[in-house]
Amino acid sequence: MGLESRQSAAIEEAGRLANERYAACGVDVEAAMTTLATVPVSLHCWQGDDVQGFESTGDAIGGGLAVTGSYPGRARTPEELKSDLQKALSLIPGRHRLNLHACYGEFGGKKVDRNEIEPEHFAGWVDWARDQKLGLDFNPTCFAHPKAADGFTLAHADKAIRDFWIEHCTRCRQIGAGFGEALGTPCVTNVWVPDGFKDTPADRMGARARLAESLDEVFAEPLPREHLLDAVESKLFGIGAESCTVGSHEFYLGYAITRETLLCLDAGHFHPTETISDKISSALLYLPEILLHVSRGVRWDSDHVVTLNDDLLAITREIVATGDISRVHIGLDFFDASINRVAAWVIGTRNLLKGVLLGLLEPPAIRAAEAGGDTTARLALQEEAKSLPFGSVWDQYCLRLGVPVGSDWLEVVRGYERDVTSKR
Repeated sequence: MGLESRQSAAIEEAGRLANERYAACGVDVEAAMTTLATVPVSLHCWQGDDVQGFESTGDAIGGGLAVTGSYPGRARTPEELKSDLQKALSLIPGRHRLNLHACYGEFGGKKVDRNEIEPEHFAGWVDWARDQKLGLDFNPTCFAHPKAADGFTLAHADKAIRDFWIEHCTRCRQIGAGFGEALGTPCVTNVWVPDGFKDTPADRMGARARLAESLDEVFAEPLPREHLLDAVESKLFGIGAESCTVGSHEFYLGYAITRETLLCLDAGHFHPTETISDKISSALLYLPEILLHVSRGVRWDSDHVVTLNDDLLAITREIVATGDISRVHIGLDFFDASINRVAAWVIGTRNLLKGVLLGLLEPPAIRAAEAGGDTTARLALQEEAKSLPFGSVWDQYCLRLGVPVGSDWLEVVRGYERDVTSKR
């Protein structure tokens, strides 16, 4: 037996023992792995090129966004970005999605303004996604543009500028619906705008009324939910909008409930003492579905690569605890240019999936203890569950789905860096 066969046999034996250990706790590991294989994660295209896009406008990112680091190998063209994504996806177990921003259209070197984008500018992405068997999600790009330079878009006091962004977002919805129809899976099209005041505003109500009116115009055209799922995303504050963000959590929670859109909860968009894990169950009592943007805010919304920390485990545990994972659309939203960008996708996505698996492997006795009023047992069992052989189940899952086990994927990324990205 060769080394690779011996390693596989060892992983399978460790998995068998882990399955028995979990079974003794009332957990069906096979059912958990089957469920995990149905959970798609929407990888964010902007990790691969530092949120540059392919418009060639030269405008700074803006909107309170910033990417730090200068690791070599940034994708410069759609072809390079697709290649990098394919490499990352080949190292992640399961079937996933791509979250695309409007500034990533394939414009052929032509100047196409945001209010002029057409489905044809994204036809190449649709063909690629179909070939890769991926779903596509979409986002209007309401930043890095002269008409967003003062920090306002859909809430702008100038109607002409509002109309420009309304047209952009309207076209994005139509393009997103086209994605969903072409690929046979609904496209989540998420609207986030950076609008806000650097210093104390005199008229918060007026700005929020303009934002609500603009959004109503954007969403006026009814589009089939089997093709398009509309989402709106809040934020606490941004650089240059420290005193008031027009699209606050309260604003968008009310908007999503009354207009029946998805609510996007971004892990980095709240106060550092808040966690989106606590908001998931509350939102799902009033909304049929929600969207999550999962990142890691080291110092608030700093969008670090997702690690398997307590915040992530709380989020993924709540996703499972809702009882219907399909009601929660999971996307990633980090952009780290200080490390290998392909590795960042792989680390973040694999960690998110590990978190979901841990949620699926939670012993049912924990809930039973709570239901019975035995909070002592609940705490004891929660702590004991942390030492169950989860790693052996994860390794088993990766082996079955044909992706590298453990850190073996890193050598693949290093080889790709040597042969491809280092030559850019």
